[in-house]
Amino acid sequence: MGTPKFSVVIPYKQRLDNIGLVFAALADQTLDRSDFEVVVGALEYAPEYTALCREYTDRLRIVTVTADVPWNLSHARNLAVAQATGEVLVFLDADMMLPPGCLENLYTRHYAHRQNVCIAGGMIGYDDVAERDVDTVTALPYSHYRTVLAQLEQTDVSGMDERWSPAYRSPIARFPWVYARGGFLALPAATLRRHGLHFDEGFDGWGPEDQEWGLRVAATGTPVLLPQDVYGVHLPHARDLSANGTTAGVNNKYYLAKWPRLDLELALAFGWLEADRIYQEVERELAAAAGGEGRALGAVRGTVNGTDVLLVGVVTADGIPLPSPDLDALDDTRALPAVLPLAGFGLPHPDGSVEECRVLPPVAALGARYRDAILREAERVARKVTAPAGAARG
Repeated sequence: MGTPKFSVVIPYKQRLDNIGLVFAALADQTLDRSDFEVVVGALEYAPEYTALCREYTDRLRIVTVTADVPWNLSHARNLAVAQATGEVLVFLDADMMLPPGCLENLYTRHYAHRQNVCIAGGMIGYDDVAERDVDTVTALPYSHYRTVLAQLEQTDVSGMDERWSPAYRSPIARFPWVYARGGFLALPAATLRRHGLHFDEGFDGWGPEDQEWGLRVAATGTPVLLPQDVYGVHLPHARDLSANGTTAGVNNKYYLAKWPRLDLELALAFGWLEADRIYQEVERELAAAAGGEGRALGAVRGTVNGTDVLLVGVVTADGIPLPSPDLDALDDTRALPAVLPLAGFGLPHPDGSVEECRVLPPVAALGARYRDAILREAERVARKVTAPAGAARG
């Protein structure tokens, strides 16, 4: 056999009903079955899964890499990627079903000429359940979904994924990686391997591992696109918003520590839509508060008389902190303090993990909304917060 056009990469554990439907939809693809393979990273040894694969031996080429380890979505994807042989990797979660013409359309319109693009596929039905708990799910037969998928191919789907709506056009232009959802993504395998674009296994549980991956993809100069002609149907499954929120909080801090950026800290404070709207205004206010163009505000952590202290609002120039009494007060000033290039809207520290946070005078020069957001974050990370009188929260 020659090199397949696609390797469909699926992370899997304990979703037998859903992955059975995903396999059934893949077996119905109009793309010739010799043109794609299915590579599953399964983080369990499950005879029922093996039996399911056996049902498709005459319709799909399924390769499974199995490891009996705790669930980690990124690890499952990376295991599968190591065995993938296709020209283009299609990352598909075990709860995403593709319409019959999806893979053929994806190749013909987006990869037939060896385009170096990352395609973020639409996820119809995801937005309907993303913000609510799902306790139990009734498994419906594939005959039901086959009808749904066939009807979608004859329907205007433009309003069925919130990322396609007009409200998202501006933030998608500014932050295209944000709207990469791991449920359905595609990228040339050569691009992934050339740049080492594996998923970061430091993310554990629900959270932004797909967004962070998209950021690294975009950093290579690869466009991240959200075309409305590539989509799948998101299958219902159990969902615990409280548990997801807990892991998301930890993962967001990990993300921010890895990529300390103004856009990301603004998004953690205000959400991505609002971060896009206020971004330039915040840049102007921060530059003015820091003393002009080329300067910024950062955060420095150290000790003062043995007390763990975080300084927020340290003025920097080219990433280097400018001399100040607050920096001079640190116990060890022989080495240049490491600066986090964060204004303080978001900080990568766990709740209450800092003994004292000192909010410095430049923060008082910001408008009340932005000043208050920084003070709220300081109060979250520190057991004690001190701030100049002009920085008191309104």
